[in-house]
Amino acid sequence: QVQLAESGGGLVQPGDSLRLSCIGSGRTFSNYFLSWFRQSPGKEREFVAAIDEKGTHTYFKDCSMKGRVTISRDNAINTVFLQMNNLNPADTAIYYCAAASGYYGLQAGDFDYWGRGTQVTVSA
Repeated sequence: QVQLAESGGGLVQPGDSLRLSCIGSGRTFSNYFLSWFRQSPGKEREFVAAIDEKGTHTYFKDCSMKGRVTISRDNAINTVFLQMNNLNPADTAIYYCAAASGYYGLQAGDFDYWGRGTQVTVSA
């Protein structure tokens, strides 16, 4: 299995950018399909972005997310990143990193391993 730990969250203002990091340990990091999800109070956990094992293919929640968010990974340092630009209050959530042993889908239930999350708050 793989252990995941997110970092990089915080309090930012609307329009700011933020880069989240998730470092993995345990089994070979490069074998995992990785994703970011987020969860706001009272809402279900929702998919944000994902990246395949080699970093060749990326997936996003929707077109608007694709325009503001970049997902990348560096297997040499066992880390996946989520770069978010032009943040707005609707982006306020706990952001989770998740891993799966392959591509099985983009629902939360398709991922086996989860970090504890990092809080992102966007407020003026």
